[in-house]
Amino acid sequence: MTEEKSVAGKTASKKTPVAVKKENKSAPAPKAEKKPKKGKVESKEKVVRDSFTMPQTDYDLIAELKQAALEHGQHLKKSEILRAGLHALAKLNTTQFKLAISSLEKIKTGRPKKA
Repeated sequence: MTEEKSVAGKTASKKTPVAVKKENKSAPAPKAEKKPKKGKVESKEKVVRDSFTMPQTDYDLIAELKQAALEHGQHLKKSEILRAGLHALAKLNTTQFKLAISSLEKIKTGRPKKA
């Protein structure tokens, strides 16, 4: 008759040795491939933080454009308005671009002095 031991509710026979599976540590396990998630952009473009100086009239124009956008049901941030302006400038032909740039007031760069 075979002798059986009870270990944690399991029985094992002395006559049948239990083989312990050893992992081969020298061979790395294959890594699972990451699948892109649905609805997400594959890679986001890096954003850059910057500061600049502009006349008060141009700064006020941003507020006016924000208000006009709200009237059309669109909430815009200052950076979005500036980016839209850049994209609009990029679409102009050379003559229109020169005219738009020449109409700007030249200002002194840097931070204004504290009053």
